[in-house]
Amino acid sequence: MSGTGAPLDIVALRKRYAAAGQEHLFQFWDDLDPASQGTLAKQLTELDIERVNAVYARAIEGEKEAAQLAGKRAQLEAPPRQSTVSVQAGSDEEKRLAAVGLDAIASGKVGVLLMAGGQGTRLGSSAPKGCYDIGLPSHKSLFQLQAERIARLQKLAAQRAGKPENSVAITWFIMTSGPTRKPTEAFFQEKSYFGLQQDNVIFFEQGTLPCLTMDGKVMLDSQSSVANAPDGNGGLYSALRRPVGAARQDTVVSLLQSRGIEYLHAYGVDNCLVKVGDPVFLGCCIEKQVQAGVKTVRKTEPKESVGVVAKKDGKWGVIEYSEIPRELSEARDADGQLTFRAANIVNHFYTTSFLAKDVPSFEAEMAFHIARKKIPCVDLSSGQTTKPSTPNGMKLELFIFDVFPFVKDLVVHEVERNVEFSPLKNAPGTGTDDPQTSKRDLLSLQRRWLQAAGATVADEGAGIEVEVSPLVSYGGEGLEGVKGKTFDKTQMID
Repeated sequence: MSGTGAPLDIVALRKRYAAAGQEHLFQFWDDLDPASQGTLAKQLTELDIERVNAVYARAIEGEKEAAQLAGKRAQLEAPPRQSTVSVQAGSDEEKRLAAVGLDAIASGKVGVLLMAGGQGTRLGSSAPKGCYDIGLPSHKSLFQLQAERIARLQKLAAQRAGKPENSVAITWFIMTSGPTRKPTEAFFQEKSYFGLQQDNVIFFEQGTLPCLTMDGKVMLDSQSSVANAPDGNGGLYSALRRPVGAARQDTVVSLLQSRGIEYLHAYGVDNCLVKVGDPVFLGCCIEKQVQAGVKTVRKTEPKESVGVVAKKDGKWGVIEYSEIPRELSEARDADGQLTFRAANIVNHFYTTSFLAKDVPSFEAEMAFHIARKKIPCVDLSSGQTTKPSTPNGMKLELFIFDVFPFVKDLVVHEVERNVEFSPLKNAPGTGTDDPQTSKRDLLSLQRRWLQAAGATVADEGAGIEVEVSPLVSYGGEGLEGVKGKTFDKTQMID
């Protein structure tokens, strides 16, 4: 490194890492060229090593606590009736709640947050997953489908409020990962932000944590670079308080506050049916004045391997299917539905006040989960990169639902799976949660919209694909013009 004062900076940095018990990261310092020294120094300067140590200690403590409780049966309770909301499609109650949500949107009080850090590796693509084309007649990407739903929702809110068409704006916060940020931003620029105002699309980055040895020492993946891994979708909470860009000091939280956004809808990128900024969900949570809300779909059968929203020892959480005793997993209510049926789909509501004021107060209590892995790293004695055959280190991650135990009041909004949830997880042709099932589920939903509006659509088995643009209909509305029409060829309604 060069420049006046640089040696003093390095001395101070080394002292800081020595005090944290992590001085080994300078093991190869004297062998590095100036450029590599600069790279390592920058990385270590930006790394909050004290937080890393604290996260490791809390994770180990949490693991010990879990082990101690392993032999004790937790008190599990399904979501109380007063916390659960399920409304019939087209009912007066649904319309009333939607009106509450649309009013909040029209008043500029609603933002949406997309978790889009994943790449399409399983899908055979190196691009961000949101860029993926599931094979619709329009060949729209997941990003475009969601952007156009936002545009339509803005229009619906403006119409309800009697405002000019382009006067309502929903800020879209998009959380990328390090590898996906640049290609995601480039994709949006190439597509002219899908017609949305650029100032209302805010990119920020998911955090990372260093990979650690079994005794908590930070690992190197080269002599001049720390081995990092994403900190899980629960890293969202700390990411909200970091600058959204290198040249910016504002954070997602500060933008929520400065823009007067009181409510945030957060969801994952891989659900082609997601109702971005769903007014009904917003209405449920706003009306009940809760800090947070979660959408769920009904678990299909006792052995389905999904986590369910429930209470564990009196606190909200997501309970893994393996944690539920057989007699509880098979228990049914009087109407025949599973008692523990609220399957988690990573679709949440938060108030800005909760994210800005409450979350920081208990964040240190949230224990990161430990995943012991085989992690390629530099051997400190030889300086050579090794690829272990057995787990040699750990990655730490937080889940987005790890915040639930700290929530006082939670709305559990139960929705229909075939209307709102079709995840894209697997490679093409897998048969479940793949591009073909995503496409099938979206077109089937839109077929039902058309039929409900009075149109005749060729049987699904005929291979006829009729796609409705989100710019035309957000949730089945706006299709009065198709009444009496017959759709017997593949086409786009836009």
